[in-house]
Amino acid sequence: MISIQGLTKRFGETAVLDGIDLEIADGERVVVIGPSGTGKSTLLRCINFLDRPQSGTIRIDDLTVDAARASKTDILSLRRCTAFVFQNYALFANKTAKENIMEALVTVQRVPKEEAEERALGILKETGLADKADSYPAALSGGQQQRVGIGRAMALGAALMLFDEPTSALDPEWIGEVLDLMRRVAEQRQTMLIVTHEMQFAREIADRILFMDGGRIVEQGPPAELLDNPQDERLKRFLRRVG
Repeated sequence: MISIQGLTKRFGETAVLDGIDLEIADGERVVVIGPSGTGKSTLLRCINFLDRPQSGTIRIDDLTVDAARASKTDILSLRRCTAFVFQNYALFANKTAKENIMEALVTVQRVPKEEAEERALGILKETGLADKADSYPAALSGGQQQRVGIGRAMALGAALMLFDEPTSALDPEWIGEVLDLMRRVAEQRQTMLIVTHEMQFAREIADRILFMDGGRIVEQGPPAELLDNPQDERLKRFLRRVG
């Protein structure tokens, strides 16, 4: 179980997250939608302290972190429970696909190098990239780079996978292969929190969809209920624009 209580984040005078409360059950796939600039990506980044929230608590299983008092040890423990998939891939340009997957296993989880390499090769096979193990990011398509990024997250075996608009930087021809891989991850009942503008994908994959606006969760519910029968006027306007 993941529990987030009272999470706030300000940039100067602007409240980007305004007291977010959220619980995610083990194995639940939660999708976050909403207008640009409403705090969706910041929510993900604050959960694993890529951006440090000003207040609130984050609990993942037996680990509870108070944002106001979090130490470096707390933050490292939290990051060991989460895996982040970035919209711009965030691969190391000087490392091969295999080495990119190995990096966090070795440096964050302290997995022995030989074991990390074996796990990375298994993940590359699972993601359809076994023949790209020794390729550098510059030699990979955008879709292949993002699949390596997802593979890196898969390898960590984290309690929670965070996806920050994983298809937004892709050419249309590569979006399908990335979404297909995410579907396969979801079928394993991996707990996932996904920010996306792919509404049909959200409808297919989500157990629950959250609509954010103004740094708050405005409405949430099962996909069919939220997308087909929205209650909040802001959500209705948003769905008309993206529909």
